[in-house]
Amino acid sequence: MGVSDMERFLPEKEEGYVVAVVGVTGAVGQTMLEILEQRKFPISKLIPLASSRSAGSKVSFSGKDVVVQDLASFEPEGVDIALFSAGGGTSKEFAPKFAEAGCFVVDNSSAWRMDEDIALVVPEVNPHALEMARHNRIIANPNCSTIQMVVALKPLHDVVPIERVNVSTYQAVSGAGGIAMDELAKQTASLLQGEEAEVDVFPARIAFNVIPQIDVFMDDGYTKEERKMMDETVKIMGANIAVTATTVRVPVFYGHSEAVNITFAAEMDADRARDLLADADGICVVDDPATEDYAMPSEAAGTDPVWVSRIRNDNSFRNSLHLWVVADNVRKGAALNAVQIAEILIR
Repeated sequence: MGVSDMERFLPEKEEGYVVAVVGVTGAVGQTMLEILEQRKFPISKLIPLASSRSAGSKVSFSGKDVVVQDLASFEPEGVDIALFSAGGGTSKEFAPKFAEAGCFVVDNSSAWRMDEDIALVVPEVNPHALEMARHNRIIANPNCSTIQMVVALKPLHDVVPIERVNVSTYQAVSGAGGIAMDELAKQTASLLQGEEAEVDVFPARIAFNVIPQIDVFMDDGYTKEERKMMDETVKIMGANIAVTATTVRVPVFYGHSEAVNITFAAEMDADRARDLLADADGICVVDDPATEDYAMPSEAAGTDPVWVSRIRNDNSFRNSLHLWVVADNVRKGAALNAVQIAEILIR
C-alpha cells in the first residue's frame, strides 16, 4: 500500500491545522519549526510547548513571535498534530494524553519505537505502517542513523531481497544535543591553546578523537545505539534481515556518515544499484571516483536528501555491495522525517 491508496487520517481543513511542537526550544524542535515554514505546512495555529523552564519565552514562526507554553499545564483538546522532541520520559507521560484528546502524535524519542502496536515510519520506506496509528494515534520517528540507512536500503531491497547488513557509523555530536556540541567546541579551543580538555558529556575526549561507543553497553557487548539500529531496521523494512552495527562518535557537528555493507539473496551489480538509488525518492547519488566526487557530512549539513556515494561491489563476498551514506541527522534524521509523516496525515 502506498500513500495514494490510504484513506485520509485527518479531514481537510481549508484554514489549516492546529499543530503543537513539544520540545520546541531544543535543536530538533527549532528545526521542526524551520521545516514546517519552509515546506509551507498548512497551519492555522502553532502551539510551541516546552518545560516550565522555557515557558514564557518566544519562538519565531512565519515572521511572528509566538509565546512558548508550559507542557505540564497545557490541555491538548483541539490539537490536530503534535510533533514531540522532548525525550522518552516526557513522551511516555504526555503523548497518550494528546492521543486521547484526538491528536496524532509524531514522537522523536525512543519511547515507542519498538512497541509492537506503534507504527515506526520512514515515509520513503514504509508509509503503509501509518495504518497502525488510526486506533492509537501515536507514531514513532526512528533513530537518526536508522532513518538514513533504510532510505538507502529500500530501493535495492525492493528489487533483490537483502539478507544481511553490516554497518559502521560515524555520528556527529549534534546527535547528543546542544551540550555535546558545546563540549566539542570547548575541547577543541582548549587543546589548540595547549590546555587540558574537560570531559563531561562523552565517555572520553571527543575533540581530535573518535569514540567507539554511543549510549550504554548491553550484556551482549553491543551498545544501546547499535541495538536500536539493528532492531529498528528489521521492523521498518518488514523483513527478516540480519543486521549488525558498530556506532562511533566523531568530532563533526552535523551530519551522520555510514559505511554500509549489504549482502543480497541474488546478484546486485553496482551499476544497477547506482541507477536504482538515483531514481529513488529522497536520495541524491554523488559517486564519481574519476573526479573524487563523494558525499561528506560538511556538505550534507543543512540539506534534506540522503546522500549515497562509494557504490561498489564487495569483491570479497558473493552478492554484496558497499555504500557510503550521509545525511543531516537533525533534519532527515529527526525533524524532516517527522514533518513528512505529518504531511501524509493531512493528505
